[in-house]
Amino acid sequence: MTTTGATRAVIVPFIIFTLIWGSTWIVIRDQLGPGGDGVPAQWSVAYRFILAAAAMFAVARWKGDDLRPTRPMLVAAAVVGISQFTINFNAVYMAEHYVTSGLVATVFALLMLPNALLAWWMLGHRPTGRFLGASAIAAAGIGLLFIHELRSNPTVDGRTLAIGIAWTIVGLLGASLSNVYQARGPVQKLPLFALLAWAMLIGALCDVVIAFALAGPPVIDPRPAYWLGLAWLALAASVLCFSLYYPVVRRIGPGKAAYSSAIVPIIAMALSTAFEGFRWTTLAAAGAALAIGGMVLALWTRAKPLDVANPDAG
Repeated sequence: MTTTGATRAVIVPFIIFTLIWGSTWIVIRDQLGPGGDGVPAQWSVAYRFILAAAAMFAVARWKGDDLRPTRPMLVAAAVVGISQFTINFNAVYMAEHYVTSGLVATVFALLMLPNALLAWWMLGHRPTGRFLGASAIAAAGIGLLFIHELRSNPTVDGRTLAIGIAWTIVGLLGASLSNVYQARGPVQKLPLFALLAWAMLIGALCDVVIAFALAGPPVIDPRPAYWLGLAWLALAASVLCFSLYYPVVRRIGPGKAAYSSAIVPIIAMALSTAFEGFRWTTLAAAGAALAIGGMVLALWTRAKPLDVANPDAG
């Protein structure tokens, strides 16, 4: 693949999944219902990945992937499914019960840091000094966005804030483990769409068990907005985005791929401006500028692990 083609294979998917994931936070908030009294978070996650798994199996078959459940496939799918599609998403939905979607998205923007550290430990991808410097710039911007969110929500008490952030960190670690694990050499050899299909199915089954255990029998929200939101989260934010995101992780490494998370809260705040009356301040604007600047600087650094060792991965 030419340098131009390789760049396009990263930048175009990066833009698509970042824009879509930037929209999910406000949709997830609606899934919880007015005042958080709608469908229990656990059932919303279960519904999402039941639908996503069915669609992902259809995509894998259309792509011609081998769907036979071999032992390596099931082991990898279990790790990815439980960490990403069970732990991560249940934690994120729970976090939004306690704090605003913008605050959850802002904390989640730190995904680049555990991704980079786990990739160093599990894959031997030692981050460069330039990457660490860019991460520090982006982290400073995320810190400013975080302070802005806290100041704009003075009614959130300390205990509620701590619970919300704790759930977000649990989700962050689950997502990071999945990101780095699926970039391992043996896992990369598995057909991607089949891996995602089995991972979503395993994740969905675990989600159903958790939902029954914690929330009781299924709860249905009759609002059309709920089901339209569910379709968007399952088909666009899950099937499409993870089909685009994981090849980018394999190509440029988990640390750099996670820089999409630095832009997501900015998109979430822009949507909040349009639909929730969010007001930009100098602090928020400065944070957004630093986060974007750090991301751009990081993506300019040479990605030595995956794109050199396996330029056509994914």
